[in-house]
Amino acid sequence: MNNYIFEDLFVLEMASNHQGDVNRGLKIIDTFSKIARFNNVKTAIKLQFRDLDNFVHKDFVNREDIRYVKRVADTKLTKQEFAVLVEAIRGKGCIPMSTPFDEKSVDLCVEFDMPIIKVASADNNDWTLLEKIAKTKKPVIVSTGGMSKKDLDDLVSFFGNRNIPLAINHCIAAYPHEDSECELSQIEYLRKRYPGVTIGYSCHEYHDWTASVQMAFAMGCRTFERHVDINDDGFQVATYSSLPAQIDTWFKAWKKAKEMFGNSANERRVPIDREITYLDSYVRGVYAKKDLKKGQLLSEEDVYLAIPLQKKQISSRELMLGKYGHTLLADCVKDAPITIDQLDTPYSENPELLRNIYERGL
Repeated sequence: MNNYIFEDLFVLEMASNHQGDVNRGLKIIDTFSKIARFNNVKTAIKLQFRDLDNFVHKDFVNREDIRYVKRVADTKLTKQEFAVLVEAIRGKGCIPMSTPFDEKSVDLCVEFDMPIIKVASADNNDWTLLEKIAKTKKPVIVSTGGMSKKDLDDLVSFFGNRNIPLAINHCIAAYPHEDSECELSQIEYLRKRYPGVTIGYSCHEYHDWTASVQMAFAMGCRTFERHVDINDDGFQVATYSSLPAQIDTWFKAWKKAKEMFGNSANERRVPIDREITYLDSYVRGVYAKKDLKKGQLLSEEDVYLAIPLQKKQISSRELMLGKYGHTLLADCVKDAPITIDQLDTPYSENPELLRNIYERGL
C-alpha cells in the first residue's frame, strides 16, 4: 500500500475558525499558506463539512444553550462558499482536505476532489460513516482519541482489507490538553502494533510548539496536525488553536529534528571526513622499539604504540604479531614509524585501505 502521500505532511485544521465568513477563511488560508511556502513544508489546509440540516436534529437546531450545536449553526457555509475556500487552498499551493461529519459531506469531498479525507476522533468507530468514506477509495487519516484497542485493530483491518492508504494519528481528544497529558509514548505502541500504517500526531497542547513535534518525529510520526487561527481582527482565538508565528516555530522545530535525525535509519551510516580526521588523531601508530632487520617477524618485543600516527604508518588497528604476523621488507631504526611499505601484509592488497593509510595522520 502506497502511503507516500502522508510522508512529512502537515495538516492545518481551520475547523470553524472562518466563523461562517468566507473572507475570514480566505485570510486564514492566505496567512498560513505563506508560512508553509516560506518553510517549504508540504501542507494541507483542512475544512470541516457538515450537512447541518440533517446533522443536527430539527428540534435542536436553534438551541443556543448547547455549545457545539450553536457553534456549527453560527459558522455554517454554503456549498458555493466552501468551493471558494477549496479553490483558494489549491491556488496557494496547499492540499485541500476536509473532515466530513456525515455521509452527505463525504459526497462533497468527492465532488471537490479532496485528495485525502480526515476522520475525527468522535467518528473513529462510526462504521456507517467509515463505510461511506471507504467507498471513495481516497487515502484516509484517522485521529485515534478515545479509541479502544479493539476499535483500533478493527479500523486498521477495515482499511487494510480494502487496500486504502491509511494514517492513524495519536491524539488526546481534549481541547486543549496539558503537556503532562501528551502520552507521546503511545506513538511507539502504534508503530509496533501497526507496522504497515503511517503514524501521525494530532496535537492540542497549548504551551509548546517545539518539543512535542521533535519527539514525535524522532519516534516515527510522519504526519502532523494542529488547529490554526488568526487574531489580528480581534477574534478571541481558542486556546488549542495556533497563531501564525507559532506554526512558523512548529515548522522550524520539525525541520531541525529532521536535520538532526539524518538519513541512515536503514543502513550503517558513512562517517563524515571530519569525524575520521578527528579519530585518527587519537589512533596510536606502531614504532620500532629497537633497530629491526629486513626479514624479521615482528613480535611484542620489537614494537611499541604511541601517538601521533604518521602518514603511511600502520596503526594499532592493522598490527599483527606472532606466527602469522608482519615480516619486515626493509630495515627500520629504533623509534622510527613502521610504514605499510616496510611490511609483508595483506593490507597492501586492498587499494582503498592502502590509500587511507597513505593519506591519514601527520
